Order: sequence, then C-alpha cells, then structure tokens
Amino acid sequence: MQHQQENESPETSEEQIQSNQPEETIVKDEKEELRIEIAEQKDKFIRLYAEFDNFKRRNAKERNELILTAGKEVVQSLLEVMDDCDRAEKQLQQSDDLAQIRQGVGLVFAKLRNTLQARGLKEMKSIGEEFNPDFHEAITEIPVSDESMKGKVVDQVEKGYTLNDKIIRFSKVVVGK
Repeated sequence: MQHQQENESPETSEEQIQSNQPEETIVKDEKEELRIEIAEQKDKFIRLYAEFDNFKRRNAKERNELILTAGKEVVQSLLEVMDDCDRAEKQLQQSDDLAQIRQGVGLVFAKLRNTLQARGLKEMKSIGEEFNPDFHEAITEIPVSDESMKGKVVDQVEKGYTLNDKIIRFSKVVVGK
C-alpha cells in the first residue's frame, strides 16, 4: 500500500504541474485582458475629459460674446432715433418756426419711447399710488392737506422703469405725510 501511495504521489505532482501551467496561462491572459480594458477605459476617460473641457471653453466664449453683443439690437434700433436727433438739431439751427421745432422734437421723443417700449421698457406709474418701497425710493416727505394723499406719492422727481417686468430703476418720489 505504501508503494501505491508513493506511485500516486508522483503522478499527482506531475498532474498538478501540468494543470498549474494552463491556470498560469489563463491568469496571465486575464491580467492582460484587464490591462487592455483598463487602458481602453483610461483612453475613453481622457477623451471625455478633453471633450468636456472643450465644451466649457466654447460655452464660456459664447457667453462672453453674448454679453458683449447683448445690447447690439437695442443700440441699432436707437441709431434711427439718433439720426432723427441729428436732423432735429440741424433744423433748430436753421429754423425760427417754434411750432415746427416743437413738433419735430415731439416726434423724436415719441419715436424714442416707442423704440424702447418695443424692447420691453415700461414706465412705472407712481403719482397718486400708495408708497411702496419695492417700487419707489422716497426722496422726502411733505405735509399734505388732503388726508387721502397721506402715505401716497405726491410728486415724482425721477421716473422708474421696468424692463421685461423687472425693475431696472426705482421711481424717486415725494411722499405725503
């Protein structure tokens, strides 16, 4: 019996050696496959990162261009009013007809108001309204004889405006007390 165990023992060790070699080859192949997969994933990551970086740069450039040219349309529309102002100035120097000058200046102001309103500018109504610090900036308070005007806007020193329903300038007002 002992002899058989000894015989089996060398066979087993040879089998183990033979069976370990393919396992080592399999392990090496798996390691190589994993290295290749890691390299591919790393390459994908680097490309994706570069693409994202390019996107950020492009987006920042477009935003800067938008900021720089945001007022371009408004300014272009105001150029027509500027031309009208130049013509009115020439007429002021050449004409003595006060009624004609008033009419021309009135037309220029109307065109300016219409151009700005078309771009979303609205004048805020203040006189006679209840004083509201969200819309008005009180310059001073004056005594009023009419009790109904207490706490209300009596006079407007500077008009307030909204642009697309957002306040861009508060009305500077005098409030009755």
